[in-house]
Amino acid sequence: MHRPPAPPPQPPGPAAPRRWLTTPARVGFVLAVPVLGLVSPYLGFAALVVAVVMVWRDSPWTKGAKVAATVSALGLLGAVAPDPPEDATPATVARADGRDAGTAGITAPASPSPSPSPSPRPRPAAADYRGMSLDDAREAAEAAGFGVDEHDASDEDKSIMMRLNWTVCFQRTGWTSSGTRTIDFGAVKKGAPCPAADGGAVPWPTMPDLVWKTWRTAHKEVAALGTVPADHVVASTAYVNDQLPDEGEYDDWRVCATDPAEGGDVTVDLWVTLELTHPDNGCPDPDREDGDRPRLSDRDDDGDPDYHDPFPGDRNRNSAFPNGLPGGSGDSSDGGGGGGGWNCPRTRWC
Repeated sequence: MHRPPAPPPQPPGPAAPRRWLTTPARVGFVLAVPVLGLVSPYLGFAALVVAVVMVWRDSPWTKGAKVAATVSALGLLGAVAPDPPEDATPATVARADGRDAGTAGITAPASPSPSPSPSPRPRPAAADYRGMSLDDAREAAEAAGFGVDEHDASDEDKSIMMRLNWTVCFQRTGWTSSGTRTIDFGAVKKGAPCPAADGGAVPWPTMPDLVWKTWRTAHKEVAALGTVPADHVVASTAYVNDQLPDEGEYDDWRVCATDPAEGGDVTVDLWVTLELTHPDNGCPDPDREDGDRPRLSDRDDDGDPDYHDPFPGDRNRNSAFPNGLPGGSGDSSDGGGGGGGWNCPRTRWC
């Protein structure tokens, strides 16, 4: 019996896609990245790798969707990742007894102690040069093997000229980078007092109150200040038409004013002037009409004040010319005619 031929075999249909390559699976792995990241950063990173592979391998998604899914997975993992520690200290804190809070019985390793910093090199010793002239101190320090520097020890910071006229107040030793010993001198002008500290103000003495003291007393007080020599204290007259007698004859005259004035600094190289008056005349009144050019009474206007003029009413005779002025006329002259002659016995003009 004849059998009809068997129908031809049907071609196999398309294979069903694997479940882990389906769109829901891909989305699920992307969403699993932050969940596993909360459990452990390492699990979160592994899930991120798997999710990226699933998104890009054999995926029907467009390229833009793949990029968006990858960025989303990275962002989700970064959102749940723990912050890095701020310093290098261990995550666990050691207790005071040396045991970790979570691992009792395990002794924490001792941290290494910091190495001590090297101590600074001590300054080299040097002789005491304070009080010496800067020139002598420099010469002695150089002979001792020091490199020498110098500066003005006052707050004026002047350039030092003529080292013989400067005195050492401060000294400081040190080293150069090559190991040479150095010394730096702080000095002031000769005769000046040293500041309290290097670079400070010079404590100059000030002019005392000398009004109505005798010349002898006032001169000693100014010289005792120590900044000006005695021959730099000079006398003058308080009245412009007065004159001093010979030196030694005005020791008891009185001081009316000083230059510098009371309270002013008495510095080196300064000339001090004391304005004197005879005790019988008193000092000029500061409110008088002649102001800063006070004059004593001189009735005959011969240049010789009345207190000093033996002939206060005679214009032709005064203390210098008791027998009449040279060239004068009148009873005071013994010369004949022509305006008179010289008649000045016992005067400084003859």
